[in-house]
Amino acid sequence: MIYAKSNPIESLKEHTNSLVNNYKELKKSYGEKLDEDNLLDLLEIAVKYHDAGKVYSQFQNMIIKNINKYQDENIKRIESEFEENVPHSYLSPAFLPYQNWNYNKKTLKVLFQTIAYHHERDTEPDSKIIAKIVEKELNKKINEVREELEVEINDRLVSLYTKLIQPKYRVRQDDEVYNLYVLLKGLLHKLDHSASAHEKVELDVDKNVGEYTEEYMKRFPNLREVQKFSRDNKDKNVIVVASTGMGKTESALLWIDEDKAFFTLPLRVSINALYDRVRKDESKEGIGYDYVGLLHSTSVDYLEESGYDDGEEVYDQSKLLSKKLIFSTIDQIFKFPFKYRGYEKSYATLAYSKVVIDEIQAYDPEIAAILLKGLEMIDKIGGKFMIMTATLPKIYINYLEEKGIITGEKAACGEFLSDTVRHKIEVKEEAIIEDEAEMIKKGKDKKVLVIVNTVARAIDVFYKLDQNNEVNINLLHSMFIKKDRGLLEKRIKEFADSERESGIWVTTQLVEASLDIDFDYLFTELSTLDSLFQRVGRCYRKREFDLDEPNVYIYTEEVKGVGTIYDQDVWKKSKKEIMNYNLQELNEKDKVKMVEKLYSRNNLEETDFLEKFDNALKYLDDIKPYERTKGEAQRILRDINNVNVIPRRIYDDIRDKIDKYKNYQIRDKKDRKKFKELRREINKYTVSIPYYKATDGRVSAISEKGERLSDIYVLNRKYDFDERNLVGRGVLIDEELGCIIG
Repeated sequence: MIYAKSNPIESLKEHTNSLVNNYKELKKSYGEKLDEDNLLDLLEIAVKYHDAGKVYSQFQNMIIKNINKYQDENIKRIESEFEENVPHSYLSPAFLPYQNWNYNKKTLKVLFQTIAYHHERDTEPDSKIIAKIVEKELNKKINEVREELEVEINDRLVSLYTKLIQPKYRVRQDDEVYNLYVLLKGLLHKLDHSASAHEKVELDVDKNVGEYTEEYMKRFPNLREVQKFSRDNKDKNVIVVASTGMGKTESALLWIDEDKAFFTLPLRVSINALYDRVRKDESKEGIGYDYVGLLHSTSVDYLEESGYDDGEEVYDQSKLLSKKLIFSTIDQIFKFPFKYRGYEKSYATLAYSKVVIDEIQAYDPEIAAILLKGLEMIDKIGGKFMIMTATLPKIYINYLEEKGIITGEKAACGEFLSDTVRHKIEVKEEAIIEDEAEMIKKGKDKKVLVIVNTVARAIDVFYKLDQNNEVNINLLHSMFIKKDRGLLEKRIKEFADSERESGIWVTTQLVEASLDIDFDYLFTELSTLDSLFQRVGRCYRKREFDLDEPNVYIYTEEVKGVGTIYDQDVWKKSKKEIMNYNLQELNEKDKVKMVEKLYSRNNLEETDFLEKFDNALKYLDDIKPYERTKGEAQRILRDINNVNVIPRRIYDDIRDKIDKYKNYQIRDKKDRKKFKELRREINKYTVSIPYYKATDGRVSAISEKGERLSDIYVLNRKYDFDERNLVGRGVLIDEELGCIIG
């Protein structure tokens, strides 16, 4: 037997047969979308030969060593005249009888590189060493491999292919065979990863989310115009600008229809809510589509806490990109524009999929540039995309037009805006913290939402308002540990839904798009217009304006976060624009028109925003493939300037969990599951703080680098929260523990 895996023990034949079965499943499911340039024939070859190099003695000895160590076996090592640990993938192409096939040199180069780099290594292929191994060892094992894999192999192996797999000859984006290479290599990755995980490469292929959505929509009188538009253009790239409450989610699902798809949103909370809505059955006001995946950094936690008994399974299948429909954050899907090592897997999957980008205006200019570059790449490789949003910056449309992606018959763009007026605004040229009397007055019998731009300002406003005992005052921001923040988010929803409660909630931009809440009045610091209109949507969210006074108050002085959170130039232009609507009713067309004007290229000239956007696009155009790792690409798409910490008081309370995790012994799958559960439990007590605030002795390490929990630190600052009453200020980053009495 030729060994392929050690845990569990698996032969090369067994592993390869798993790939062959997955190949057949992929071909049956999506072969019509992939059958170009001999792709499927080449993929079958790559599947059968990709691991042939595992017959090499040093690889076999490595597997035998692991089996003996972890499986309590006593298998004898293979005698070998070689000590070099050459990656098996560099040796596998030697077994290809390519001389017998009618493929040209460029196609063979694609095939060789696909197999050679189906594992990306730091070690470059050494032609001289490979030639010696092929000549002196692999030639003696031809019959062994033939019998194991049941494939054709010539009677004499040669190593001439090694020139074509050198890094300097790697296929690049300007090569005519680039699409073929990306698809072949990416699909081989996908098949290999699924087989190694003992999962099917594609699941529930026949389950059409469009049909489920159509059935769900029967409870309503008629489809709305945006929903008809999306359904009628499901064979095109689609851009939809539509007001809140117009049914954008159903529109996207009707557009997806029978296809495989990825649905992205900016915030995990929004993604979780959408997952629930689509998966839960009709009795719980859901669509009842049970074939959906959830993919973000805390998805397993959410699934298990929400009572889904298949949380790990859903996450694992989503991570393998096997689920028919996957709700995801962009860092999980849109890493491929960085062309990191192994980027071809997600990129190739998108060639036969659809992608929905919801609320693209919520991303900063660099992230938006990555998304647009990703959409350009998806279009080139055969995938389809939908952008749906309430407001859309003009420069994003311009980019897609310039690239020819949304022109002609291949795309459809529609605008669907509500005529309902929900807001009248008053712009106050004063600081929000000075208007507490008006907030208190309205908070006595109404629901008042206060949104400011920074956590520090939120704490200040809360502290000032909390001096008044007549009104219920609450605080929510990002600097609570995850467990407590979850409790507060649940509480603010209950408050908003309650007919009896009144009071004030002081928050940050955390609530802009993440929470479906509806308040009577909004008091907010001015942010950029796109952000501001998200905030406005949390007031009179489902009602028509019916007051004699404004229900939205916007404050323009002593505003925090300008120049740090929000681009200073864009903020100033936003202020100038919003002043034109002071003491006026604001409709949806006004919002769209203002954002379109604000983010036009002419209006953004000489701003940091435009410079960041253009520089990011140029960087992605010039990037050299395979320079970054997958993790590096993901960190760019996440909040890389943050660090996870546990406040000292909390750390002392859960010290037993910390010690248990650090010393946990893993002997079997059951232990591994408990180990993961313990880590997720610890994560609930963390909070993410800006990296620049993790200095000056504020944090201390839990573990040495490379050890368990070395990615989490102890925050030596006060943490204020009363779990029973759900009140407190959260992390007080500037208050040292030594200065606290009691």
